Amino acid sequence: MVLNLASGSVSEDAPAQAEEILSRYNVRARVCASSSGDVEACLRSALEAGPDLLAVVAGDGTARSAAELCGPKGPLFAPLAGGTMNMLPHAIYGARPWQEALVDILDNGVERPLAGGSVDGKLFLVAAILGAPALWAPAREAMREGKARLAFQRAQTAWSRAFSGRLRYVIGEGQREKGEAVIFMCPTASRSLADDEQALEAAGLDLHGAMEAFRLGLHAAVGDWRDDPAVDLGLCLKARVWAARGIPALLDGESVQLGPLAEVAFVSHVARVLAPPDEPAGAEKDVAASVLNPDAA
Repeated sequence: MVLNLASGSVSEDAPAQAEEILSRYNVRARVCASSSGDVEACLRSALEAGPDLLAVVAGDGTARSAAELCGPKGPLFAPLAGGTMNMLPHAIYGARPWQEALVDILDNGVERPLAGGSVDGKLFLVAAILGAPALWAPAREAMREGKARLAFQRAQTAWSRAFSGRLRYVIGEGQREKGEAVIFMCPTASRSLADDEQALEAAGLDLHGAMEAFRLGLHAAVGDWRDDPAVDLGLCLKARVWAARGIPALLDGESVQLGPLAEVAFVSHVARVLAPPDEPAGAEKDVAASVLNPDAA
C-alpha cells in the first residue's frame, strides 16, 4: 500500500490508519508512505515485491502512473481517494473516504478490468476534455489555493478564448464535425456506459455564445447534460481532433497543452481493479458538473 503524503489531502497519521485496517485481515501487507516526491520509487519498489494487490492513496496522476505500472497482467490495483479531485477513486468507489473504501474491497471486492483512453499517447482513466472549457481548470485550482488574483487572471484568459477557437473532429469513420469542445469519457466514469463497454463515450459541444454555455451549465447542475441540444453523443474507438492552434485539454482533471492535431483512442484493458461488487452512484455527475459548470465547481 502506497500513500502520497505530499498530495495535499493525506494526513500524517494515514500510514498508521492503513496498518491498523490491514492488521484485521489475514494478509501480509507492506505500507510505504512518501512525503518527499519519491512516490514513483515507492510504486516501483512495491511492484518489485510481487504483491497480489497494490493499493494507492494519492491523487489522480499517481493513480494513473500506478495503473500503467501494474498493467493488464500485473497485480490487482486499488486507487483510493487521496488527491484534490479524486476523479478515478470516486468513479470506482463513490465519493467516500479511502478508509471506508479499503475496508469494503477487502471484505467484498471483485476483480474488474479497467479501461481507459489515450490522447497522443497520454493515458486517461476517467475523462478527457479537449477545447476551451479546459481553460477553466487552472482558474479553479488557483481559487482552491486561495490565489484570488491569479484565479481572476486565468478566468479572464479562459473567457477571452471561449467561442473563439472552434475545434474540428471526426469520431471513428464518421463525418467531420465542429464544436467548442469534445469530451471523451471512460466506461468506469460514464453513467450511460456499462463498466465492460468496449468504447469511450464521446460528446461534442457545439456552443455559439454565453447563453448556450449557461444553459449547458444549468443542465449539468440540475439534470443530465446529455439532454442539451448542443451536445452531440456517440461511442468512440478512435477519433481525430484538430484546430488552428494548440488545443487546451484536461486529462483526468490535469491540464495539458496539445498540438493542433490530436489522436484519441480507446484502451480496452489498462489494469485489473479491485472494486466493490456494485457500482457506486453519483460519481459521473460530479465529473460532468466540474467540466460543464465551472462556476458551480
